[in-house]
Amino acid sequence: MAEIITVDDPDDPRLADYTGLTDVELRRRREPAEGLFIAEGEKVIRRARHAGYEMRSMLLSAKWVDVMRDVIDEVPAPVYAVSPDLAERVTGYHVHRGALASMQRKPLPAPAELLAGQGRTAATEAVDDHTDTGAVSPSGLPKGAGRRVALFEDIVDHANLGAAFRNAAALGVDAVFLTPRCADPLYRRAVKVSMGAVFHVPWTRLTSWPQDIELFRRHGFVTAALCLGEKSITVDELAARRYEKLALMLGTEGDGLSVDALRAADEWVRIPMAAGVDSLNVAAASAVAFYATRL
Repeated sequence: MAEIITVDDPDDPRLADYTGLTDVELRRRREPAEGLFIAEGEKVIRRARHAGYEMRSMLLSAKWVDVMRDVIDEVPAPVYAVSPDLAERVTGYHVHRGALASMQRKPLPAPAELLAGQGRTAATEAVDDHTDTGAVSPSGLPKGAGRRVALFEDIVDHANLGAAFRNAAALGVDAVFLTPRCADPLYRRAVKVSMGAVFHVPWTRLTSWPQDIELFRRHGFVTAALCLGEKSITVDELAARRYEKLALMLGTEGDGLSVDALRAADEWVRIPMAAGVDSLNVAAASAVAFYATRL
């Protein structure tokens, strides 16, 4: 059972994990370096725990202690009870949901391991075990086989990345790969927008881009770049080809995929538009692509 500790000093060093949460640059540097991330809100905290992330501590306003009582009773991590005013002074914003948790990150799987279907999360395995019908996962795919993955190049907006992860989870994408300059999917805003979906989709970060696209080919994946090029086929045409292994590539906000990424891709794919609209937000485009190519 966790110990509930009342704290009334915003400079208390025990609250260090929660300081300056609105300072994006600080948190982007600090959280991965210290191996932590912040889960905000009751549902997100519970989903992080169910996905097997270890809790370092919780920061709760008084009215949330009873709501989170079952979690408090199950984890040994300290629980810091604070007033809403103190929480705001520590974090830098009004904590509407009244509950924050500092969670320990897990080591990322190697890209090749994930492409081979071995980098499954504990949460994914738990779902599979609960619904086991032999060698088939809940998505209808053979266990251990990565049939459809997403590759995000340099997506820097945390809300877009969180939404794209939520789309991937909802629409049966087996894994997500991020290029080195992509935003952190475990940053507080990305986690919040994804509603915790980032905990349930296996993901990792590539180290050399676009050279790492060869990893996908070696594992039998066709790489399909979402772009507006003249030689692009429609997403419906791509789906009709029913590639056994497909990697859908989506680029950064505004500019889309880089020239080097487009040159390296096997296919160019577009989403047909009407009413003079030339493109969709990257998160919206990911939802369309994931839905159209589902098996």
